[in-house]
Amino acid sequence: MPLLLPILLALACAPLAYVAGRWRPGAAAWMGALGALAALGALVYEWTQETTRLVFPWAPSWGLSLEFTRDGLSGLYASMALTIGALVVLYSRAYMPHHLAEEQRPPGDEVRFQGLILAFMAAMVLLVTVDDLLLLFVALDLTTIISYLLIGFDREDPESRAAALLSLVLTGATSVVFFAGAMTLGLQYGTFSLPLVFERAAQSPASTGALVCLAVGALGKSAQVPFHFWLPRAMAAPTPVSSYLHSAAMVAAGVFLLQRLYPLFAPATDVRHGLLVIGFVSMGMGSLMALVADPFKRVLAYSTIAQYGYALVLVALGSEGAPLYVAAHAPCKAALFLTAGAVTQVTGKKKLSEVGGLRHALPVLAGASAIAAAGLSALPLTVGFFKDEVFFHALAKEGPAFMAAGVVGAGLTLAYTLRLWWGLFGGPRPSAPAAPAAPPLLVAPVVVLAASILLGGVLPGLLVTPARAAAETMRGEPSTLELAYHLDARAENLLAVGAWGLGALLFATRNAWTPALSRVLNAASHVGAERGYRLLLLQLDRLSTWLHEKEVRDLRDRVASVLVPTGLLGLTVLGVTPLRDRFTVGTVGPADVTLVMALAFASAAALATLRAKGHLRLVLLISCVGFSLAMVFAFAAAPDVALTSVLVETIFTLLFAGLLALLPRERLKLAQDEAQNPRGRDRLAGAVAGASAFLLSWSALSHLHVDRVGAQTVRLAKAAHSPNVVAAVLTDFRGLDTVGEMTVVVAALLGVTSLLSLNLSRKGKKQ
Repeated sequence: MPLLLPILLALACAPLAYVAGRWRPGAAAWMGALGALAALGALVYEWTQETTRLVFPWAPSWGLSLEFTRDGLSGLYASMALTIGALVVLYSRAYMPHHLAEEQRPPGDEVRFQGLILAFMAAMVLLVTVDDLLLLFVALDLTTIISYLLIGFDREDPESRAAALLSLVLTGATSVVFFAGAMTLGLQYGTFSLPLVFERAAQSPASTGALVCLAVGALGKSAQVPFHFWLPRAMAAPTPVSSYLHSAAMVAAGVFLLQRLYPLFAPATDVRHGLLVIGFVSMGMGSLMALVADPFKRVLAYSTIAQYGYALVLVALGSEGAPLYVAAHAPCKAALFLTAGAVTQVTGKKKLSEVGGLRHALPVLAGASAIAAAGLSALPLTVGFFKDEVFFHALAKEGPAFMAAGVVGAGLTLAYTLRLWWGLFGGPRPSAPAAPAAPPLLVAPVVVLAASILLGGVLPGLLVTPARAAAETMRGEPSTLELAYHLDARAENLLAVGAWGLGALLFATRNAWTPALSRVLNAASHVGAERGYRLLLLQLDRLSTWLHEKEVRDLRDRVASVLVPTGLLGLTVLGVTPLRDRFTVGTVGPADVTLVMALAFASAAALATLRAKGHLRLVLLISCVGFSLAMVFAFAAAPDVALTSVLVETIFTLLFAGLLALLPRERLKLAQDEAQNPRGRDRLAGAVAGASAFLLSWSALSHLHVDRVGAQTVRLAKAAHSPNVVAAVLTDFRGLDTVGEMTVVVAALLGVTSLLSLNLSRKGKKQ
């Protein structure tokens, strides 16, 4: 099973780094990077082989299996995650000790940080190699949880905690929507295996609702409008987190999902048109915000929103250059993020307005980041040139309006990239003391990434094979992608020249229009998606507080808050269900007299509880209801259930009697008075819950089928090797449910016992 080797090596990185870190904290980074490189080596070896799949039966009776694939798309994204992951881990070795010292945290926390980064890397590798919708959702949720821990790594910082919560809420909620779409497709096609889903979708296109759900899950991950605002807030995380998650991992995962599932989206033109609009809006909004943002990392965050807007446009157009765009963007953005972190650590500054002229103190970092900036701006001799070439090639097929939008977007990219690099390294030498030299391990990863950007730009032929393989996987057809420089007047070259000219003009005149743009964007932020999110949270918090106050102050309201929604849900189910033959009245014969008498006695005892005075009398009446139902089970030929019911009722009767003896008499009298004076809403809650329970029970009892319920249960009990049906139900069919119920009861008893013991101890001290 060589296909699993890269996955297993990636999964082993975090545990191995933790073990090495227990010996020496600094060894965690080196061990993790070594493991990532080993996984990359195994992946490269696999890449030389033919496309392979592995299928492991998981729950065959349900048609579920664990499926993995190694194809062009998974290979491209996995190599990107492993390569940049290894560099980020090594960068963290120099970055984290200084960061932890500033946060006044122990050096050992570096091991935890490295473990989380490596765990995220493993989750990303798992995400891109699974070939099953359910596993895809599981891996997607793993990235959500680990990213929450990474963004909130500085747990003492309120901004970091708030950013982590925001990312968890948005990406977690959209992941749930993705799960709804995956389940819909599974039910539609009878399988969760992606190859089978694609095969059956070719005959019967996927439902629009399912595709919209899948798209929402992907857009949330990729921070596209209207879910974009979590990404700038996530810049509160340490710089290695920002560099990895927002260049080659988490944000890339959203676009990967769309590329992996593109065979489902291909025939859905309406959905793809919606994605196209969102892509262009994200391009524009992210670019404009990047032009006015002051913190380094915020500029890069808004740039990421814009750049993945480009990728979304390519996916929506079905361009074979979509995977290449993401792969070319990743090293450029990672290098610029790492540059921002190095500058912050050396100077202690985080804003463009606070720095400048650093090329004199940090010449190597300035040169390497200049190459990364050139790559992001799509200048020649960098790999970024070809990402814009495939972008312009796709737009040229769509007409002048698309080409104009592409030129504006690329021009804005050049403008904000120039603004970022010049703000850091350009301008006169600062009057303040020169910044100290950056540690070599902070600069080396940027240099390596810059070298790869130049290599891809000088030798584009190296990219053709993996880019074609990824495009063929995405589109399901042979790719004709070509990467080469053409010195002619083709549309792609003309659009690129126009974009460079527009970007240079915008940068040169930035002082004239930046203040006005800042005011416009600031005003727009008061009505944007982020403000809507905050208002929604505020209203939910107020509703939660109101409900909490109602529940805490009155037990009746607490019970009603559970019974009323349940009752309304039951009535809703009845309202949307065909009612033909739903409510039937059976016959009662002489053999049923004892059963009817037992039921009548139980009903009389239940009605008597409504007017009972005194808690002991109330407990006894409730126990009469239970014992009467035990008699019903005995008459219905279920002696084992009857015996269980008698034992449970006896224990709870004694328990309640003992607890009532320990409670204060004043409190018991107050509760009795409240119970004897029901309010209008109490009667309404009781009516809703009672009507729902009565109608649902009547409907269910009207459709009992021995063959469907009884005989099948007996047959399944034998298959479960159980001596009787009740044991099979309790231990096998609903074993987890039974364990959960027992756990809740035990926890409640322990809590009540602790409270009563505390109360008795206080009384003893007073005496």
